[in-house]
Amino acid sequence: MVEFFKKMTEWMLEKEADLAQKCAVDPEALAKQIAKVQEKKEQLERECEENQKELEHILTRLKWIQAESLKCRNSQEGKGEEG
Repeated sequence: MVEFFKKMTEWMLEKEADLAQKCAVDPEALAKQIAKVQEKKEQLERECEENQKELEHILTRLKWIQAESLKCRNSQEGKGEEG
């Protein structure tokens, strides 16, 4: 479905480019489209950054938990060798 929308969008952009070459496109309408797309791009960048921060937090916690579990294993192995 995403591929369909990509192809449809590309087709529409090609048609608008053709119309622009024929001076048949309203520059103000294009300015509005550009503003909308720019706004959406910035929104997606913010969401992506937030998601990356959350994943980094999760990774940090998991690595700490792993380190703690390895300490326990090493501690238990050391006790087993002494007895």
